[in-house]
Amino acid sequence: MSLRLDLAAIVCLLFVTPVFAQQRPLITEDPEVIGAGRILIEGGIDFAHDIEYPVSGLTGDLWSIPTVGFSFGLSSIAEFQIDGAVFNHLSITSRNPRAPLASLVTATGSSTNDSGDAIVATKIRLFTETDHRPAFGLRFATKLPNASNESGLGLDTMDFFVTVLAAKTIQSIRLVGNIGAGILTDPTFGSRQNDVLVYGVSFARALTSQAELVGELVGRASTRAAGPLPGTESRGLMKFGGRYTRGTIRLDSAVFFGLTTVDPTVGFTVGFTYVFNAFRVP
Repeated sequence: MSLRLDLAAIVCLLFVTPVFAQQRPLITEDPEVIGAGRILIEGGIDFAHDIEYPVSGLTGDLWSIPTVGFSFGLSSIAEFQIDGAVFNHLSITSRNPRAPLASLVTATGSSTNDSGDAIVATKIRLFTETDHRPAFGLRFATKLPNASNESGLGLDTMDFFVTVLAAKTIQSIRLVGNIGAGILTDPTFGSRQNDVLVYGVSFARALTSQAELVGELVGRASTRAAGPLPGTESRGLMKFGGRYTRGTIRLDSAVFFGLTTVDPTVGFTVGFTYVFNAFRVP
């Protein structure tokens, strides 16, 4: 029975993971792409308790309803991604009037709302996985300044990231690792930047041919010797959850825990992923 379960789990990982390469609810990116001519749509609801915005001085509980993502399979080795939150609502529990841009915040009540920053990215698979070698890829991403500093939820800055992606399936476990660099703009003085190390490591353990247990450690580390600039602090999250796949739809949920003082102490996410063949690639 155990052997049959392991074989089914391996088949599930080999054939399902490339189609759902976004890996929601995880942030760590798998180097596999969704495939030429396919479109992947994902959506969900996120809640983060006691999250801090050091630049605006706001602290509170954040709802993101919904978070959305689209991926377009440009070829058998490349995809284009757009991700972000349509609506963010922060219930404010405290304010720091000495924060760098606290004077710009126009929200005077017990809450504030805004859209989330969008992330536009291109992912390229460089090497496929073999028996003796992991799959490798590259991802280039830009964060757009959709959220405003007047709401207290945005920085009005653009950031750039480049990440090396690797993944290997070992029996019924899919292991994924990301390492790279980010260039973060100082929101208080536009000519300055902080170069950060970005990282992520995740696992997906197939329990059956449809269900998986997933987890990850993901974040960024400031490398500036004089200390991080406002809004570019080190951050980290630890996340545990599960996924259930049926046909071309996958449901997911997870809880996460912040690893720094500015991260949420605890939160959760629930959502779905749907992929379909949409167009022919010449």
